[in-house]
Amino acid sequence: MNAPAWNDVLRLLVVRLDGLGDLLMTGPAISALKNAVPGRTITALVSPAGSACAQLMPDIDDVIVYEAPWMKGAPHQPQSDMAFIDQVRSFRFDGAVIFTVFSQSPLPAALMCHLAGIPQCAAYCRENPYQLITTWLSEDEPQGGIRHEVTRQCDLATALGAPRRDDRLSLAIRPAAAQWASRWRRPGRPFVVLHPGASAPSRRYPESSYAQVIRLLEQELDAYCILTGSFGERDLLWHVKAEARSDCPVLSDLSLERLAALLKYADMVVTNNTGPAHIAAAVGAPVVVLYALTNPQHAPWRVRSRVLSADVPCRYCYKSQCPTGHHRCLRDISPRQVVDAVTELLLDYGPEIRSALC
Repeated sequence: MNAPAWNDVLRLLVVRLDGLGDLLMTGPAISALKNAVPGRTITALVSPAGSACAQLMPDIDDVIVYEAPWMKGAPHQPQSDMAFIDQVRSFRFDGAVIFTVFSQSPLPAALMCHLAGIPQCAAYCRENPYQLITTWLSEDEPQGGIRHEVTRQCDLATALGAPRRDDRLSLAIRPAAAQWASRWRRPGRPFVVLHPGASAPSRRYPESSYAQVIRLLEQELDAYCILTGSFGERDLLWHVKAEARSDCPVLSDLSLERLAALLKYADMVVTNNTGPAHIAAAVGAPVVVLYALTNPQHAPWRVRSRVLSADVPCRYCYKSQCPTGHHRCLRDISPRQVVDAVTELLLDYGPEIRSALC
């Protein structure tokens, strides 16, 4: 390790090219790096999916958006990639930290940083990176065990001399968004936000089960429910609403800031293992997560939560599509279990919620 050399790095590039949930879980490591050296500035190199999240993370000073050709679904345009490297060079960064999950290689990003003239680079790497990574942490996952994503990234920051302090997730919400979200609350009724979508089909709890959850919440708890999702998930949301025979509002394609504000004002969030689970953690909202056993390292971080899954022999498949086709790790979670988990968490809340339930 050459951690003392990182004390001279003032203009730091942090690279995280996954989705918003992955970027959020990198937040504590970014915060540690920012506060480790007085006067250090942080520029985040993120994917389009992470850009809105980066804008709300308090320890990020600037954001660069890039569709990296080595990431899933990104276009391959060599000319624009070379122009992008020139753009990065113009920032004259002193160092770069590349954050990845264990199934990703940091070497493409490290080569980009090298070509952009960044003198220091840190990352986990399975292969010997030689001069491309000046601070190399050997990749020992998954063979040596799998850490939570927050722990993994904080360990990398610690290796660079950044002491871990407050490792909670964080998002900054402006007053206008908070005021908008507060209007959805209904006095005396539990306010539950449900998010039935997910980018990976293997992480989606069945629509019909979500509909049953809404019916039970409304009938048994007199809950005020709201369905959220992206614009592309609006058909899914309306199918769930129709099957639930509910008049619950459907809010599709909210800005990230409004979604975060809505979750902050919710008494409970019910979601698949996807971005809103981590947004809920970042704003302190209790959350019930329907957790597909595709991978173990993305459980809700430092927030009141219940994580529901059904154990299956094919656990930890790391697949976006269920390889067996039965989806039992989610399908075998009954709506009754979900509602019981919601009720249990709500009863921990305080006198107002308890009185509404009793």
